[in-house]
Amino acid sequence: MLTDAAAQALRVTAFVALMMIAVEYLNVLTRGAWARSLAASRSRQYLLAVLLGATPGCLGAFAVVALYSHRMVSFGALVAAMIATSGDEAFVMLALFPGTAVLLTGGLALVGAATGVATDRLRPATASSSGHGFELHREDDCQCFPGRLVLDQLREPSAARGSLALATLVFLAALATGSGLAPASVWIRALLLGLGAFALFAVLTVPDHFLEEHLWRHVVLQHVPRIFVWTAGALVLTEGATRLWPQATPSATTHWLVLAGASLLGLIPESGPHLLFVTLFEQGLLPVSTLVASCIVQDGHGTLPLLAYSRSDFLKVKGINLVVGFAVGAALMALGW
Repeated sequence: MLTDAAAQALRVTAFVALMMIAVEYLNVLTRGAWARSLAASRSRQYLLAVLLGATPGCLGAFAVVALYSHRMVSFGALVAAMIATSGDEAFVMLALFPGTAVLLTGGLALVGAATGVATDRLRPATASSSGHGFELHREDDCQCFPGRLVLDQLREPSAARGSLALATLVFLAALATGSGLAPASVWIRALLLGLGAFALFAVLTVPDHFLEEHLWRHVVLQHVPRIFVWTAGALVLTEGATRLWPQATPSATTHWLVLAGASLLGLIPESGPHLLFVTLFEQGLLPVSTLVASCIVQDGHGTLPLLAYSRSDFLKVKGINLVVGFAVGAALMALGW
């Protein structure tokens, strides 16, 4: 059980890391483009907010908080983004059940947009004037592909660059040879090979600042260990529960209690706890209504910059998400979902 959990957790973590490298690269490559294109239109703000929120990981949510703190989007747009986002768990859901994850993301975006519109109509206001909120690196204006400097970087690679390149090559080799890390699905393996090749290109070519700050410190040191531990732990717990109660069928009362618990746990501004409900759903132990409620309420750690900017706004966003998440989950559960 431990071996299987570790292997699956390692596969999921590798997928998450590759996706995050791609997101980091594209985020820096297009820096400023989305902000410059943002017009003074509420409908465009909602659209941009849910698109950024639906982007797997925390970067889209961070971007919306930055826009809100500079009074570029409304409070409703902020709420819409936080409902649409599922943080790092979105990567894991794409790895475990990609079709359902895509449909779920679309549904979250629709619920987020509708809630954002309703919020602004009930509370027409923008961000307060104090503070400046989440700041992005000025060095992010650097080129993602610095031309001739690439050869110089490869001649004397840093320890971080060498470690990332080696790890990516090992993972690509494992996929190509069909080892235990390779998923059974051919198209998922092809997707991982493509992501791995892109990640290797990024690791070998990006400037030192980009690699050290974004790929090494943010992705590898901050996210990868936590995702692996939470994924492995959740897999062990759910597998253990399945073996202890293989024939157990939760009662209707239990489902409602779990729905309430999942909604309340989503208030924690951190990625990880939600993985328990993701894995339980993937194994058929939870209905889709509980997963939907958890996804609506939780936002990974996307609201952490907001907590630093305005504690009152943080509490308001989480409160709205809790009410909407439990209400939608309850409605779906009442319909038998």
